[in-house]
Amino acid sequence: MNRIEKKFRALKRKNKKALIVFITAGYPSLSITKKLILEFDKIGVDIVEIGVPFSDPLADGPVIQESSQVALQNKVTLGKILGLVKELRRFTDIPLALMTYYNPIFCFGERIFIRQARAAGVDGLIIPDLPPEEGRTLMRLAHKNQVDVISFISPTTSRLRMKHIAGISRGFIYYVSLTGVTGPRAKLPLDLQKQIRAVKQITVKPVCVGFGVSSASQVKKIYQIADGVIVGSAIIKKIKQNLKRKDLIERVSRYIRGLKQ
Repeated sequence: MNRIEKKFRALKRKNKKALIVFITAGYPSLSITKKLILEFDKIGVDIVEIGVPFSDPLADGPVIQESSQVALQNKVTLGKILGLVKELRRFTDIPLALMTYYNPIFCFGERIFIRQARAAGVDGLIIPDLPPEEGRTLMRLAHKNQVDVISFISPTTSRLRMKHIAGISRGFIYYVSLTGVTGPRAKLPLDLQKQIRAVKQITVKPVCVGFGVSSASQVKKIYQIADGVIVGSAIIKKIKQNLKRKDLIERVSRYIRGLKQ
């Protein structure tokens, strides 16, 4: 059992829900990414999803795309991100999951990557463009090294496929709230409650909702039906709004405190 699984067990005992925060590694710099993650731990974020910048992020909207481009211009690589995780582990035990596309892992080498990810202190992997059928080898390697591969279910997923994904996913199930890319939305889908209920009928694994979440009221609604919520683009947007401010860390943290409350 790794940190992600321990976290959800601890939350369940306390009858609480998970707040999962996404940030792009290296936006605006790796040093600020490190400071943000350490601050997130202090204010009670449950899991941090670290985005690996990629040139063709097919699941991401313009906000995260822009942050990835900045990080790539800053020469941020998968190797440097693993180094960041290793450095973070000197100061925090917060669960950390890498959100990456498959190409960086393929170029790194699956076996070497999983071994180094485990050694650095990575707890989970979220890979939007790797179907389970194509990821069997990687998933076996990850399982052997106690790294959770977190799978997606979306509004268009059939019930039969839901059962398959629920059976192989580890850590938690990432429910994509809408058909589209990441990015803040003013409203949640009207049928979200129905969709989450359908997923929870076929699995006891935690179900967390992401894509489009940007306000405390939305977080509150999702907490009523799911086991956790993932907020990403709204946080990247908040970072961008405060890039030139000395109190960037505090301003972003204040926004996240508002989501938690």
